[in-house]
Amino acid sequence: MSHDAPNRTTLHVSLGQRSYPILIGGSLLSDPAIVVGHLSAPRVALVTNEKLYPLYGEALSGLLRRSGIQVLPICLPDGEQFKDWPALNQIFDALLEHACDRKTTLIALGGGVIGDITGFAAATYQRGVPFIQIPTTLLAQVDSSVGGKTAINHTRGKNMIGAFYQPLLVLADTDTLKSLPAREYRSGLAEVIKYGLALDAQFFDWLEANIDALNVRNPTALAYAIKRSCEIKAQVVAEDERETAKDGGRALLNLGHTFGHAVETALGYGVWLHGEAVGCGMVLAAQMSNQLGMLEASSLSRATELIKAAGLPIAMPSIATDVMLEYMGRDKKNEGGNIRLILPTEIGKSIVDATVSRARIGAFLDAAPAV
Repeated sequence: MSHDAPNRTTLHVSLGQRSYPILIGGSLLSDPAIVVGHLSAPRVALVTNEKLYPLYGEALSGLLRRSGIQVLPICLPDGEQFKDWPALNQIFDALLEHACDRKTTLIALGGGVIGDITGFAAATYQRGVPFIQIPTTLLAQVDSSVGGKTAINHTRGKNMIGAFYQPLLVLADTDTLKSLPAREYRSGLAEVIKYGLALDAQFFDWLEANIDALNVRNPTALAYAIKRSCEIKAQVVAEDERETAKDGGRALLNLGHTFGHAVETALGYGVWLHGEAVGCGMVLAAQMSNQLGMLEASSLSRATELIKAAGLPIAMPSIATDVMLEYMGRDKKNEGGNIRLILPTEIGKSIVDATVSRARIGAFLDAAPAV
């Protein structure tokens, strides 16, 4: 880790030839030299959505053009329900129509949806073109923009069609969080809490002490939360890029996601935000772990209280148990037909468990209090 300017931090994801920096700080979008320095040719396709283009895309396009870069803006509709084939094809159509070649760099300017779909387009267009992540939501800055997971959704499961494909650069301009709607901001806090609960007890303690400051977007607290989250993710990704480690590895970053993805998919993409579903999913995972005798009641209480204090749901919506089991059964992390749960065993420690039977999970869900 290095410190550039007083309000800028640079972290590194160490993956040999695929290593790249994560820049975190204010006013990064007003410095086009950062992006230009990572381009192999003076041409970019800027993928964003209809809401963000007037907010940030127009200005960034202007700065890049004044630096001698050709810019092709591609505006997708806004929302998780548009992380799909038609939106992906919209990117391909624009790239082909404008004869974009393998040296054209795709820039993802937006939240997790834009980052995931742009990364997947970059991984597959002409068998792979360079791309840069410029995450504009808290969730994307601390989680989805780092680590090279790219995907689109399918009606039968979230993120089921995708590729591991690393960016050249992640540029997290914290100033973009000022315009983030409150619900989107809270959604990002779920992923921040996940790092503490799953992997770092000290960070969890810090989050408990600073949740009020984070709720009001205190710049100092926010800067630390983003930096620490990215540090944890960068280290885990460097050790287990493709989620193949036997001891959990990168899979532990999915704490709350097996339940959460099922909630998201069952309700219909976009009804609950990803972080809302993950917040609820972490509570469910902690409750399940407690019932299995692995997590103390005091730790369950701390986890639940912190998630609640961040303004996230702690009880699942009304979804039939067989529907939840169906979607949980299709989760990417499953192996050999078993549902793989990520369960916290204490604050800051978690395990992968594929031994819990569907009947046991079903009985747990039947008894889980609904909203």
